[in-house]
Amino acid sequence: MNEYYQYYLTLHTHPINRLLHFVGLWATIGYVLFTISAQLWLLLLLAPFVVYPFAWSGHYIFEKNKPAAFHNPVKAKIADWMMFKDILLGRLRIW
Repeated sequence: MNEYYQYYLTLHTHPINRLLHFVGLWATIGYVLFTISAQLWLLLLLAPFVVYPFAWSGHYIFEKNKPAAFHNPVKAKIADWMMFKDILLGRLRIW
């Protein structure tokens, strides 16, 4: 997975794209917390898709490339959370 993550980062070099992913993942966390607190269990199925409007706009507007999710959605989702963690820990900059 580390090799894929290094490839994933090459698709996310623009700071605004990274920022959009970061915001999208916070939105995902908020969405999950809301659906759980409201006991809207079926809506949890949509949680993996909350990030996409944020992330894909970053790819199309700033990176000018295709999202990794088009090629390998499972690995891309894992790598997205790895990038989120690295941003939180200060290992990866978003500005």
